[in-house]
Amino acid sequence: MNDGSGVKRRFVVLDRDGVIIEDRDHLVEAELVELLPGAASAIRKLRDSGFGVVVATNQSVIGRGWLDEAGLGEIHARMEDFLRREGAELDGIFICPHIAEDGCACRKPVIGLMEQAARAHQFDPRESFVVGDKTSDIEFGKRAGATTILVRSGYGREVEAEGKHGADYVADDLPAAVAIISRHGNA
Repeated sequence: MNDGSGVKRRFVVLDRDGVIIEDRDHLVEAELVELLPGAASAIRKLRDSGFGVVVATNQSVIGRGWLDEAGLGEIHARMEDFLRREGAELDGIFICPHIAEDGCACRKPVIGLMEQAARAHQFDPRESFVVGDKTSDIEFGKRAGATTILVRSGYGREVEAEGKHGADYVADDLPAAVAIISRHGNA
């Protein structure tokens, strides 16, 4: 997206569970949404620094029939409400509702969600950052040509211990990832 000066805004693409909110292992109840410490202030800092911020999340709970689109909408509305209360906003949320066996073009690590976000907000994925807590998030970012950051929150500590993630950077949590982006990405 153009910021008015002719320069396209850079974007940060975040995973949802384990990065912004507590990972509840197939979250299906909006009442269980809880922001991770510092997530809202980290998103606010990105936005204040001129970055666009979107979420790209696999939500197989829909494909499994455990939750419908309306229920997922309630979960996202609650998350966004919590973020707004702390002065943070997202530019968008992009979801893959499929299960892995569907072989779709949007389930991370394939880059369909990145392509959707980049089209919607007119940004270059190769100039973006991807922050996630799973190997699929990092592979998603790598396939898109983005700079990748594995966070140790959520499943990230386990993924790091396996030593096969391939992330460009590793950070304790989203605020620490934003500090890396600040040093390396004009934030």
